[in-house]
Amino acid sequence: MTDRGGFASLDACVHCGFCLQACPTFLVTGDEADGPRGRIELMRSLERGELGPDDPALRSHLDRCLGCRGCEPVCPAGVGYGRGLEAARARIAERHPPERVARLALRLLTSTDAAPTVYALGRLFRATGIPTRLAGWGRLRFTLGMLGATQGSRQRGTGSVTSRGTDTNRSPLPALRSPVQLFRGCVMEGLFAHVHDATARTLRANGYDVQEVLGQVCCGALHAHAGLLDDARRMARLNIAAFPGDAPIVVNSAGCGALLRDYGHLLPNEPDAAAFAARVRDISELLALRGPASGAPLPYRVAYDAPCHLQHAQGVTEPPLTMLRAIPDLDLRETPDSAQCCGSAGLFTLAQPEMSRNVLRAKLARLREDPPDVLATGNPGCLMQLGAGLRAAGLRTVVRHPVELLDESYARAGWYGSRPDLTTLPQ
Repeated sequence: MTDRGGFASLDACVHCGFCLQACPTFLVTGDEADGPRGRIELMRSLERGELGPDDPALRSHLDRCLGCRGCEPVCPAGVGYGRGLEAARARIAERHPPERVARLALRLLTSTDAAPTVYALGRLFRATGIPTRLAGWGRLRFTLGMLGATQGSRQRGTGSVTSRGTDTNRSPLPALRSPVQLFRGCVMEGLFAHVHDATARTLRANGYDVQEVLGQVCCGALHAHAGLLDDARRMARLNIAAFPGDAPIVVNSAGCGALLRDYGHLLPNEPDAAAFAARVRDISELLALRGPASGAPLPYRVAYDAPCHLQHAQGVTEPPLTMLRAIPDLDLRETPDSAQCCGSAGLFTLAQPEMSRNVLRAKLARLREDPPDVLATGNPGCLMQLGAGLRAAGLRTVVRHPVELLDESYARAGWYGSRPDLTTLPQ
């Protein structure tokens, strides 16, 4: 029998339509072909050869899919929509590689040669404050807003503080030192290194020994979403080889975590891939496992918005809330449409800007009804998309990674005398 790959995961669909109201693009257009049920029929037709990869309608409707997988948890039949979409996009990419702008973005954002320079220039420009001041709804101004949203809260002065307590060397769980290895990625390392720092500090405060791993590369998620599975597999093999031992691999990017946990599927005939995938943990999972310890109060009104690839793809829902509830006096709630995508979806905001902004506007409209002080979410694309949107909409709400809030709580409690050193593992 021919191996049907991801297409087989679509067989369970019974056309019930429960998925439609969970699909952000269907809610924008009302077009059946822009919903999971319609796209499944298009993907089935592609597999059967009734539609070819050259068909413009097929490509248009599949290109407009965010890949958020919000349809999967509400499906009573257990359809693996994400697997089918991956297979369909890979087949299309064989005939029609991603557009030039997408290929350029992949190179500039993920390659080991160009990306460090690009991110360094981005950080320098970000430090001028110009991206934040010029943020708006136009394509260029929205891009500037996305860059401005990557600035760490301590750098932009929105309330984070250094240690205030007198006992600056106190740690809640000093006796425990369980090793964990930090996955840095590309966008997170280039623009959100402050989140890595917060990750290391909060883990160490809860009894983990955070180790740096040399030789790691981009996780490959952006390539996999674009149908470039061979590129994603190449990066997966490099990462598998880079991470020694059996310690948990901590990730603070939902998109990265989702693909890292899927390496066993990406490389089904390589046992090391499944073993690697089984070690991957989101930062919130490791902290929730230890409590986490409570810090000092923070007087913020915080709305948590779940990243799609954390909630839907990884099934991690409660740990981020557990982590935030460890902060005394935090006025915490979930956004009313937390399960709905913000419209970021990797390169989607670049390739499909109109659809991306339309999906985002629906979320911003709900936030405008009762704006929080802080919108917390655990994925770089979401932080950039929501941050730019909030700025363009004139809302004063700031975006922060949840671990940044816990880090600030611990700093206010006086647990940090200095930035903790990280153990570096040899290549």
